[in-house]
Amino acid sequence: MTPGAALAAECARYTAMGWMRGTSGNLSVVVDRDPLRLAVTVSGRDKGELTADDVVLVDAEGRTDDPVRVPSAEAGLHGRIAAVTGAGAVVHVHALAPVVAAEHWPDGVELRDLEMLKGFGRRAHDDTVLIPVVLNDQDMTVLGDAFEAGYRADVPALIVARHGVYVWGADLHQARHRLECLEWLLRFKVETRRDPR
Repeated sequence: MTPGAALAAECARYTAMGWMRGTSGNLSVVVDRDPLRLAVTVSGRDKGELTADDVVLVDAEGRTDDPVRVPSAEAGLHGRIAAVTGAGAVVHVHALAPVVAAEHWPDGVELRDLEMLKGFGRRAHDDTVLIPVVLNDQDMTVLGDAFEAGYRADVPALIVARHGVYVWGADLHQARHRLECLEWLLRFKVETRRDPR
């Protein structure tokens, strides 16, 4: 399957889950490492209707030479994440649970003692996972710097406050599995939160 076809299929899946509403969200796969190049979903299209042609090749900073297709505005952050982590795929969706969790725990969302952590690549018990939260910004360099400042190799995710979540993996399948498990974990955290009043 071509990168474009794979990205379109994943977008359709996330749209069906309500995580890529309207034209929101973006996905990428690494197509070359030296120099780093990624195939990224195009901007401004309904993600549930993408075709294999609705991707654009970008460099590590999210720039493209394509005169027609416009990459997502967040392509530069995809490049930064792929460069720092060595990931083969980065997914960014607007699932609600991560954004709500960041409202309650703006310094990072702590998860522990949940079986679903195993699907996120961590132990179910005796392991504390802190999902970093960064403030939203329209400048991808600022967001990239915030990502790097809080990056830990054993936590393949980043929540951008009042925006969405980024998850990465060796390929689109691993990134998807991690995202699906993380969304469940964050939904559990939010729905079982004790009201401090």
